[in-house]
Amino acid sequence: MKKISILACCLWALPGLLQAQTEHLDNWPHWRGPLANGSAPRGDPPVQWDEKINVKWKAALPGDGSATPIVWGNQAFIVTAIDTGRVADPAALPKDDPRFEKKTKSPGTYHQFVVLSYDRSTGKELWRRVATEQVPHEGHHPTHSYAAGSPTTDGRFLYVSFGSRGIYCYDLAGTLRWHRDFGLMKTRLGWGEAVTPVIHDDTLIVNWDQEADSFLIALDARTGATRWKKDRDDPTSWNTPLIVTHEGRTQVVVNGTKRARGYDLATGELIWQCGGQTVNAIPSPVAFDGLAICMSGYKGSTCIAVPLGATGDLTDSSKLAWRHDRGTPYVPSPLLAGERLYFTQANNGIITCLDAKTGKVLIDRERLPTLGDLYGSPVAAAGRVYLTDREGTTLVLRQGNKLEVLATNRLDDGFDASPVVVGRQLFLRGHHFLYCIEGR
Repeated sequence: MKKISILACCLWALPGLLQAQTEHLDNWPHWRGPLANGSAPRGDPPVQWDEKINVKWKAALPGDGSATPIVWGNQAFIVTAIDTGRVADPAALPKDDPRFEKKTKSPGTYHQFVVLSYDRSTGKELWRRVATEQVPHEGHHPTHSYAAGSPTTDGRFLYVSFGSRGIYCYDLAGTLRWHRDFGLMKTRLGWGEAVTPVIHDDTLIVNWDQEADSFLIALDARTGATRWKKDRDDPTSWNTPLIVTHEGRTQVVVNGTKRARGYDLATGELIWQCGGQTVNAIPSPVAFDGLAICMSGYKGSTCIAVPLGATGDLTDSSKLAWRHDRGTPYVPSPLLAGERLYFTQANNGIITCLDAKTGKVLIDRERLPTLGDLYGSPVAAAGRVYLTDREGTTLVLRQGNKLEVLATNRLDDGFDASPVVVGRQLFLRGHHFLYCIEGR
């Protein structure tokens, strides 16, 4: 009788689970998409466009930001920072910590840290919330911004990080549910912050790598209460954790300058670690067939494939599935499209494609025609790869073992954020506009 009851409960819950999975795949809830690897399994956006062709709408954006949008239902969510021009009393500004070299300084003016919702069908602004108005304690790199961490959603709540300005949870109508403040970050050379939260079931993960006192923290997604907190000895990294389940255990995979690491989601226990990454380990990990793939490419080049069942220190270990030591990215994250792993070299328009299972080279550092420097990460949909550069060009490639360009598209804006694909729509967050590209 007990077995029958359990089976009945499972059958009753199955339609809800299937609906939740379908909703997840039909949206873009995370900056790297529904699978956290850049792929849109149900996407089929246009191949060609320009300012006059296949632009469904174009919305002017206030302020400055480089965070990738996310999309859920009929809403596209954006974060931005708006300089009010209101000058702060210098005596009220935090003092620089003499332990850390800085190449930037506070702007000295109050900024509004803003969350916006746009109607996906029309581009109309649905709501705007000023999370906080503060004076940034640091400057940022000339190509960076004060709104660089992307939001994330579980379909019911929106989780937003402005780093030193706080972590915020809203419902999808824009009502604030909770707020946490972890203090001021100390970033490398004062180049700025990019903290992107990650949600899994009812746990929110935030990586707080900085020049001292780094940590990884798990929060109750409904209340913001701390579930566990683990100190890290890694400096500023700007990467987003990956959450992946393997053989019944859910891990939080975090890239880092000193080591890539895997933690137990439930407890924060360290499961494995592997050294060998480069300084400024920005690219986010991806998972494929029991492997966590971590890479970095500033002042060096490395990519490792870690079996998720491994434990302990894997540095210089034969337990790694494979390694690759050339052509890896600095700022952009890799793309996993089927069994192919695509990535660009440093911030340049040079592409490599590997077999994700074996590390075999399929395309070796080939120049992408007409494409300049990239900060945005590549995405995949409908057998195609989309790459945007900082000058407004998007190159569309056919997925395959050789380089084949399908289209070169240009818009009157530059793009540091990554493309977003939902159904037949492609969203591009530029320096000045949010574009929705859709075939007619």
